[in-house]
Amino acid sequence: MSTSPIRYELIKTCKQTGARLGKVHTPHGSFETPVFMPVGTLATVKTMSPEDLKQMGAGIILSNTYHLWLRPGHEIVKEAGGLHKFMNWDRAILTDSGGFQVFSLSDMRRIEEEGVHFRNHLNGDKLFLSPEKAMQIQNDLGSDIMMAFDECPPYPAEYDYMKKSVERTSRWAERCLEAHNRPNEQGLFGIIQGGEYEELRKQSARDLVSLDFPGYAVGGLSVGEPKDVMNRVLDFTTPLMPANKPRYLMGVGSPDSLIDGAIRGIDMFDCVLPTRIARNGTLMTSEGRLVVKNAKFAKDFGPLDENCDCYTCRNYSRAYIRHLIKCDETFGLRLTSYHNLYFLVNLMEKVREAIREDRLGDFRDEFFEKYGFNKPNAKNF
Repeated sequence: MSTSPIRYELIKTCKQTGARLGKVHTPHGSFETPVFMPVGTLATVKTMSPEDLKQMGAGIILSNTYHLWLRPGHEIVKEAGGLHKFMNWDRAILTDSGGFQVFSLSDMRRIEEEGVHFRNHLNGDKLFLSPEKAMQIQNDLGSDIMMAFDECPPYPAEYDYMKKSVERTSRWAERCLEAHNRPNEQGLFGIIQGGEYEELRKQSARDLVSLDFPGYAVGGLSVGEPKDVMNRVLDFTTPLMPANKPRYLMGVGSPDSLIDGAIRGIDMFDCVLPTRIARNGTLMTSEGRLVVKNAKFAKDFGPLDENCDCYTCRNYSRAYIRHLIKCDETFGLRLTSYHNLYFLVNLMEKVREAIREDRLGDFRDEFFEKYGFNKPNAKNF
């Protein structure tokens, strides 16, 4: 009888919204939820050091099975002593299964019951990824939380296609459990699919919950659907997930969606959004979206955000950061990336505090008003 190394502890439920404050325990430490997890695709969060991430309060980060399989290769990471030692990160790591990358990066792919045939996006080589291979790679990487290999259908997708996809994902989930070689050291999460169809989400959740994973993710959202569709799907999907296990919404990182997801009972979020837009000079601030490359900031010697106490805002001006970004200086990317990651990590700390004080609904209203999300033509990311 295996004992899962991942355990969820419920601390408090917000009386105003039903959102939950909790703690996830892993082999490499515990972290409070709801939480935003920075993404380190290739065993590094772009431009950030592990010390930077610790300084801003990150307790868990993500890495990517598909990309690490291609470079440097999971065998090399295993020989280094696992991903934690390889990248010098001693806190929790979650690895996704590679499924999303297979379906999003490769134009040439063929889905079969055994797995997916596709081409390496770097050099065109033929590759094959199956539930068993995804488990082998993640076992070698040694992450605290592994993700089951699933099919990631496009949005929108026809009901009949989605039904077959959900059924295949359930069969693959069983194979993932059977192929998982380190169940006492690494937790494996199942992924609930089904698109916007309530009946199929129920079917997927029923199948996966019966397999007793130590945690569950909602997949197939943040793939182009409107925000109201995402929220509607979460409204009927989250209650289908066990209350005593972590709930993870994959690929979501805009501030409004983090708050809305937390209100709907989600514990964990991740997204490349904060670092991706940072490299283009777009910042998340307490007053809304700020594009520091704009000419009006050329002589603005104030911080990116007057209400932020991150390393960037304490030490550097908008004018200086604009100069660095315009000159393609790496330090500029580092400063903007630090700020955006800090903003989301800090936002979730404020969300947790609001849950403690039973006022998350009020916090949402105040934040949306200040951020401009309530305006008809509000600019999002």
